[in-house]
Amino acid sequence: MVNLTAAIIGTGFMGPTHAEALARIGVQVRGILGSNPAKSEGARAALGLAKAYTSFDEVLADPAVQTVHLCVPNVLHADYAKRALLAGKHVMCEKPLAMTTSETQELVALARESGLAAGVCYNLRYYPLNLHARALVDSGDVGRVHHVNGSYVQDWLLHDTDYNWRLNSKESGALRAVADIGTHWMDMVSHITGHTIEAVFADLTTFYKTRKKPVGDTGTFSRSADGEREYEDVSIDTEDYGAIMLRLSDGAVGSLHVSQMVAGRKNALRYEIAGSKSSLAWDGERPNELWIGHRDKPNQTLLKDPSLLAPAAAHHASYPGGHSEGYPDTFKQCFRAFYDHIAAGLSGDPQYPTFEDGHRQVALCEAILEGNRTATWVRLESVE
Repeated sequence: MVNLTAAIIGTGFMGPTHAEALARIGVQVRGILGSNPAKSEGARAALGLAKAYTSFDEVLADPAVQTVHLCVPNVLHADYAKRALLAGKHVMCEKPLAMTTSETQELVALARESGLAAGVCYNLRYYPLNLHARALVDSGDVGRVHHVNGSYVQDWLLHDTDYNWRLNSKESGALRAVADIGTHWMDMVSHITGHTIEAVFADLTTFYKTRKKPVGDTGTFSRSADGEREYEDVSIDTEDYGAIMLRLSDGAVGSLHVSQMVAGRKNALRYEIAGSKSSLAWDGERPNELWIGHRDKPNQTLLKDPSLLAPAAAHHASYPGGHSEGYPDTFKQCFRAFYDHIAAGLSGDPQYPTFEDGHRQVALCEAILEGNRTATWVRLESVE
């Protein structure tokens, strides 16, 4: 692994996740920046890092840091990514890359001009069996892709008292469920099939027009004198559910539904790819199994085993057959591809999600919003 040092911006769920994955591939993390000094120091101590930064400017001025990982609210992505590139730092940004395509277009151009590595953390590509599925499509074993269907559903916003900054469109953007989890699905199936999504037709629904936000710190909750939680009513303008029809390149079609209100589904990501020769199905709650369907011979269930995988998939499977790999490993493998490209002097095509991929997903979100508003099909060219 290339001898680079990283800094992490953000101390929420993603910050420590990035830190752990980087440690596993031998990339030193010098320090971390939170939204206030107490959070910076708390995260530094918990992760055993050398530095608790007090500002983003301090990070950018640190000559010991060559790469920044952005794990902050969406509204900050564009500004932070731009400033990092201008400061000569490689950037790995959590999705979405930015809030609008005007911002992402500027970042794509700046990344090209900078000659720096610029990635977006669409890590779910890196389950080994998803990489093997791509190899099966590339090899022709699946035949012509007819349609791709699937879903990504969770339950963490099932109750009207469930609240998080992602519900606030000013911080997260006009789309929530689609942008937060649906873009992972769209990036993943586009990567597997090699087909880009060219047009969308969308129907979005918000079940709770008003939610109850805890008064005070939403992490710790404030309580009244009798020990009950105190809430304030807040209006919600982002979707809980989305149903999206898709038209892909080369005549393929598909559909996706996303929801953050399916009781019992903690993080259920699924797809089925139907081709002229065979079909593929994968379930993120059983990530070490790939179902391969046939018309004229028995179906197969392939268990993850590097010795049985295509070379590109085996490269991103660290453990032998019978040893499961899961969600944390996808970050490790995504970052491995990112830092391997840097180590190779940025030669060859990047094998990680780039700012161009991030721009495409934001363009898809804008098209989905427009399609929902107009109840019409929207082609991607009209929003890029």
